[in-house]
Amino acid sequence: MNYLIAVVSDRIKAEEAYTALEQAGIERSQISILGKGYKTAEEFGLVDPTQQAKKRAMYMAYWLVPFGFAGGYLFNLITGLDNLDWAGDPGNHIVGGMLGAIGGAMGSVFVGGGVGLNLFNFGGDDELSYPNLLDEGKYLVAVKGSEDSRVRATPILRRFKPESLQGYEG
Repeated sequence: MNYLIAVVSDRIKAEEAYTALEQAGIERSQISILGKGYKTAEEFGLVDPTQQAKKRAMYMAYWLVPFGFAGGYLFNLITGLDNLDWAGDPGNHIVGGMLGAIGGAMGSVFVGGGVGLNLFNFGGDDELSYPNLLDEGKYLVAVKGSEDSRVRATPILRRFKPESLQGYEG
Protein backbone atom coordinates (compact mmCIF):
# COMPACT_ATOMS: atom_id res chain seq x y z
CA MET A 1 0.00 0.00 0.00
CA ASN A 2 1.34 3.43 -0.93
CA TYR A 3 0.68 6.61 1.01
CA LEU A 4 0.97 10.27 0.12
CA ILE A 5 0.60 12.69 3.03
CA ALA A 6 0.34 16.46 2.68
CA VAL A 7 0.49 18.80 5.69
CA VAL A 8 -1.69 21.88 5.25
CA SER A 9 -2.13 24.80 7.61
CA ASP A 10 -5.93 25.00 7.87
CA ARG A 11 -9.19 23.17 7.41
CA ILE A 12 -10.24 25.10 4.29
CA LYS A 13 -7.10 24.08 2.39
CA ALA A 14 -7.59 20.48 3.48
CA GLU A 15 -11.19 20.44 2.23
CA GLU A 16 -10.21 22.11 -1.06
CA ALA A 17 -7.47 19.53 -1.59
CA TYR A 18 -9.91 16.72 -0.80
CA THR A 19 -12.41 18.09 -3.34
CA ALA A 20 -9.72 18.51 -6.02
CA LEU A 21 -8.55 14.93 -5.51
CA GLU A 22 -12.13 13.72 -5.74
CA GLN A 23 -12.68 15.64 -8.99
CA ALA A 24 -9.49 14.12 -10.42
CA GLY A 25 -11.07 10.68 -10.15
CA ILE A 26 -9.43 9.38 -7.00
CA GLU A 27 -11.92 7.34 -4.99
CA ARG A 28 -13.26 8.70 -1.71
CA SER A 29 -12.17 5.55 0.08
CA GLN A 30 -8.55 6.37 -0.78
CA ILE A 31 -8.62 9.98 0.52
CA SER A 32 -8.64 10.98 4.18
CA ILE A 33 -8.42 14.22 6.10
CA LEU A 34 -6.81 14.05 9.51
CA GLY A 35 -7.23 16.81 12.05
CA LYS A 36 -9.75 18.43 14.35
CA GLY A 37 -13.24 17.33 13.32
CA TYR A 38 -11.89 14.56 11.07
CA LYS A 39 -9.99 11.33 11.61
CA THR A 40 -7.40 11.12 14.34
CA ALA A 41 -3.89 9.78 13.84
CA GLU A 42 -4.84 6.56 15.65
CA GLU A 43 -7.94 6.03 13.49
CA PHE A 44 -5.88 6.41 10.33
CA GLY A 45 -3.08 4.20 11.63
CA LEU A 46 -0.31 6.74 12.10
CA VAL A 47 1.97 5.88 14.97
CA ASP A 48 4.21 8.28 16.84
CA PRO A 49 7.81 7.11 16.28
CA THR A 50 8.80 8.10 19.81
CA GLN A 51 6.04 5.95 21.24
CA GLN A 52 7.10 3.00 19.07
CA ALA A 53 10.75 3.40 20.10
CA LYS A 54 9.78 3.38 23.80
CA LYS A 55 7.67 0.29 23.31
CA ARG A 56 10.46 -1.62 21.51
CA ALA A 57 13.09 -0.56 24.08
CA MET A 58 10.88 -1.67 26.97
CA TYR A 59 10.13 -4.98 25.26
CA MET A 60 13.84 -5.62 24.80
CA ALA A 61 14.53 -4.60 28.42
CA TYR A 62 12.17 -7.29 29.73
CA TRP A 63 14.50 -9.88 28.21
CA LEU A 64 17.93 -8.28 28.27
CA VAL A 65 18.06 -6.97 31.85
CA PRO A 66 17.43 -10.38 33.53
CA PHE A 67 19.76 -12.16 31.10
CA GLY A 68 22.37 -9.44 31.65
CA PHE A 69 22.10 -9.93 35.40
CA ALA A 70 22.48 -13.70 35.05
CA GLY A 71 25.39 -13.29 32.63
CA GLY A 72 27.18 -10.80 34.88
CA TYR A 73 26.63 -12.98 37.94
CA LEU A 74 27.95 -16.09 36.17
CA PHE A 75 30.90 -14.22 34.68
CA ASN A 76 31.91 -13.03 38.15
CA LEU A 77 31.35 -16.49 39.58
CA ILE A 78 33.49 -18.19 36.92
CA THR A 79 36.33 -15.67 36.82
CA GLY A 80 36.44 -15.12 40.57
CA LEU A 81 36.99 -11.37 40.24
CA ASP A 82 37.26 -9.74 43.65
CA ASN A 83 36.54 -6.06 43.05
CA LEU A 84 35.05 -5.25 46.44
CA ASP A 85 37.07 -6.86 49.25
CA TRP A 86 34.54 -5.93 51.91
CA ALA A 87 31.60 -7.51 49.99
CA GLY A 88 32.93 -11.05 49.92
CA ASP A 89 32.03 -13.66 47.33
CA PRO A 90 28.24 -13.25 47.24
CA GLY A 91 28.49 -9.46 47.18
CA ASN A 92 30.95 -9.46 44.30
CA HIS A 93 28.75 -11.84 42.31
CA ILE A 94 25.73 -9.59 42.90
CA VAL A 95 27.71 -6.52 41.82
CA GLY A 96 28.74 -8.42 38.68
CA GLY A 97 25.08 -9.24 38.09
CA MET A 98 24.10 -5.59 38.53
CA LEU A 99 26.74 -4.51 36.02
CA GLY A 100 25.42 -7.14 33.60
CA ALA A 101 21.87 -5.82 34.11
CA ILE A 102 23.08 -2.30 33.32
CA GLY A 103 24.67 -3.67 30.14
CA GLY A 104 21.37 -5.35 29.27
CA ALA A 105 19.49 -2.07 29.80
CA MET A 106 21.94 -0.26 27.55
CA GLY A 107 21.49 -2.95 24.92
CA SER A 108 17.72 -2.58 25.04
CA VAL A 109 18.02 1.15 24.41
CA PHE A 110 20.52 0.88 21.55
CA VAL A 111 19.19 -2.26 19.86
CA GLY A 112 15.51 -1.91 20.75
CA GLY A 113 15.08 1.48 19.15
CA GLY A 114 15.56 3.80 22.09
CA VAL A 115 18.08 5.77 20.05
CA GLY A 116 15.06 7.06 18.12
CA LEU A 117 13.61 8.54 21.31
CA ASN A 118 15.48 11.79 20.65
CA LEU A 119 15.89 12.30 24.38
CA PHE A 120 17.98 15.43 24.08
CA ASN A 121 16.06 17.01 21.17
CA PHE A 122 19.12 17.36 18.92
CA GLY A 123 16.93 17.63 15.83
CA GLY A 124 15.05 20.68 17.08
CA ASP A 125 11.42 21.29 16.32
CA ASP A 126 11.79 20.71 12.58
CA GLU A 127 11.41 16.96 12.90
CA LEU A 128 7.89 16.81 14.33
CA SER A 129 5.92 13.65 13.80
CA TYR A 130 2.47 13.71 12.25
CA PRO A 131 0.59 13.34 15.56
CA ASN A 132 2.48 16.37 16.89
CA LEU A 133 1.50 18.37 13.80
CA LEU A 134 -2.14 17.44 14.39
CA ASP A 135 -1.80 18.60 18.00
CA GLU A 136 -0.58 21.96 16.68
CA GLY A 137 -3.83 22.38 14.74
CA LYS A 138 -2.55 21.45 11.29
CA TYR A 139 -4.41 19.13 8.93
CA LEU A 140 -3.19 16.16 6.93
CA VAL A 141 -4.57 15.10 3.58
CA ALA A 142 -3.69 11.47 3.01
CA VAL A 143 -4.08 9.41 -0.15
CA LYS A 144 -3.60 5.67 0.18
CA GLY A 145 -3.75 3.24 -2.64
CA SER A 146 -1.66 2.11 -5.59
CA GLU A 147 1.45 3.80 -6.95
CA ASP A 148 -0.71 5.17 -9.78
CA SER A 149 -3.06 7.03 -7.40
CA ARG A 150 -0.07 8.43 -5.52
CA VAL A 151 1.49 9.70 -8.74
CA ARG A 152 -1.82 11.26 -9.86
CA ALA A 153 -2.39 12.92 -6.48
CA THR A 154 1.07 14.51 -6.16
CA PRO A 155 0.65 17.41 -8.65
CA ILE A 156 -2.88 18.07 -7.38
CA LEU A 157 -1.70 18.42 -3.78
CA ARG A 158 1.30 20.55 -4.80
CA ARG A 159 -1.11 23.18 -6.14
CA PHE A 160 -2.23 23.85 -2.56
CA LYS A 161 1.36 24.56 -1.42
CA PRO A 162 1.49 22.13 1.50
CA GLU A 163 4.02 22.63 4.25
CA SER A 164 5.18 19.07 3.66
CA LEU A 165 4.40 16.43 1.03
CA GLN A 166 5.79 12.95 1.51
CA GLY A 167 5.13 9.58 -0.03
CA TYR A 168 5.55 6.23 1.72
CA GLU A 169 5.46 2.61 0.70
CA GLY A 170 3.92 0.36 3.29
